[in-house]
Amino acid sequence: MDRAKLDRLFDMSGRVVVVTGGTRGIGLALAQGYVAAGAKVVVASRKPEACEQAAALLRSQGGEAIGVPTHTGDLDSLKALVVAAVEAFGGIDVVVNNAANALTQPLGSFTPEAWQKSFDVNLRGPVFLVQEALPYLKESEHAAVLNMISAGAFLFAAWTSIYSAGKAALLSFTRGMAADFAPHGIRVNALAPGSVDTDMVRNNPPEVQERLGAASLMGRIASPDEIVGPALLLTPDAGSFVTGQVLLVDGGLVPH
Repeated sequence: MDRAKLDRLFDMSGRVVVVTGGTRGIGLALAQGYVAAGAKVVVASRKPEACEQAAALLRSQGGEAIGVPTHTGDLDSLKALVVAAVEAFGGIDVVVNNAANALTQPLGSFTPEAWQKSFDVNLRGPVFLVQEALPYLKESEHAAVLNMISAGAFLFAAWTSIYSAGKAALLSFTRGMAADFAPHGIRVNALAPGSVDTDMVRNNPPEVQERLGAASLMGRIASPDEIVGPALLLTPDAGSFVTGQVLLVDGGLVPH
């Protein structure tokens, strides 16, 4: 190993990366990280103006990027996202399933509508997006899927059980995808962040945010930028022999 080889491990020049939920928080930080690594990035989010703003930011940083308005709970929208990515950049090398619905209801008070909304976005959307992108991933020499789950998938989940259950199911699908797609050279892994300084966390009262930070061994909430390094381990060639795994990026929140 030398410096040139090391640099190549993290070099994503020419690769096409689709990032859902890519207009803010962790998703935007990841999109910026991929652009910095040389990738062409497709950011997807529900709001058209947010998509264009994020894509413009990435282009201002020297990257090639487009924004595609996408509702990950809508299967037709996922098809359109794949079509737009391929039309713009000729293929897809990496899918990052980052979009999530933070809806919470206590057990005993679930509504069918909340159940469907949560699982459509947090589980069905990621699985079907990968399915739509699969023909192009099979053509790639560097194909990878990164499913963003949550440390909550491993913890007792009062109030957030519907969200945590969807993320735990996505971890199961991560392992199933890894097994199914390995013969095609497609690696599939998951990242499980703990508490990160995003809108999802900031929507909690200050005392709850304080407790979230204090719950981990490191005693704080992470910056979205701190999720970029782990993602750039698992999706470039640096992670070429890693598949079917989940990497906890939680400051020591989840006990082992």
